[in-house]
Amino acid sequence: MAFDHRHLIDIREYSAEDLTLILDTAERFKAINERRIKKVPVLKGYTVVNMFNEPSTRTRSSFEIAEKRLSCDTLNFGGSSTSTVKGESLDDTVQTLCSYKIDMIVVRDRHAGVPRRIADISGVSVIDAGDGKHQHPTQALLDLFSIREAKGHIDGLHVGIVGDISHSRVCGSLVPALKTMGAKVTLIGPATLMPPAPEALGADAVSARLDDVLPDLDVVYMLRIQQERLEGAPFPSLREYSMLFGLNEQRDKIMRPDAIICHPGPINRGVELDSFMADHPTRSVILDQVYAGVLVRMAALYLLLGGEDSLS
Repeated sequence: MAFDHRHLIDIREYSAEDLTLILDTAERFKAINERRIKKVPVLKGYTVVNMFNEPSTRTRSSFEIAEKRLSCDTLNFGGSSTSTVKGESLDDTVQTLCSYKIDMIVVRDRHAGVPRRIADISGVSVIDAGDGKHQHPTQALLDLFSIREAKGHIDGLHVGIVGDISHSRVCGSLVPALKTMGAKVTLIGPATLMPPAPEALGADAVSARLDDVLPDLDVVYMLRIQQERLEGAPFPSLREYSMLFGLNEQRDKIMRPDAIICHPGPINRGVELDSFMADHPTRSVILDQVYAGVLVRMAALYLLLGGEDSLS
């Protein structure tokens, strides 16, 4: 199957066939990542710039590992020493980077729309590694991969996304990705953490009561309370939020026996999840999601840059 995309910015531009191809390619990279020598030369000679203008640990490190294992040349760019901090415009910074004859920019930025702007002015492939409250497509892909690995399929599953919906770029990509793959999606959280028009995300339903929906869910996707993005006091206390919307040992008893738990990390233990649920031996796939991040980012880099056919 041909892969006709040059950028990974908006997950809604990808069909079910496109998403399946990325997941299947990630599955092929799984075998490579589990052998002693994990590097393949399929993108040797390609240059990728990691432009992280916002702090990141998981996303940045997994992109760097993915690039190294594909034999890319990489340049890590961003932080307090960047030219934009010194007053240079984004356009000038990008044009300067492109003067090095690079092939791709992986960008994370606190402002929505920056990846699209870079794609418009750079002439190279762009991957959105998270922009503001907008999207985070590779996070959605690793979530799809983890769910498919655990459940065997995505089509027909009922997925509940719980928590801070209004501030979540994860949700902005995950909901349309799940819907494209045939899942049913319910958004769950207090009204103060819902966007003004939650139906615009494309979910099937919205609920303010976790316990009403929890027994019906195949996948419980817990979002982090993003205290750094919150304005005002959207709920009385973290303790009350945890009582109403946190997963704990008591709520384990009303979940489906084969339901799984996902979380994009980092976890606020004792808020979204207690340790019993975060470390649950059969329900929690949180560490599997971390590993899947390397696999799907390898797949995205490989497909977008038109790597060689052989993955040996």
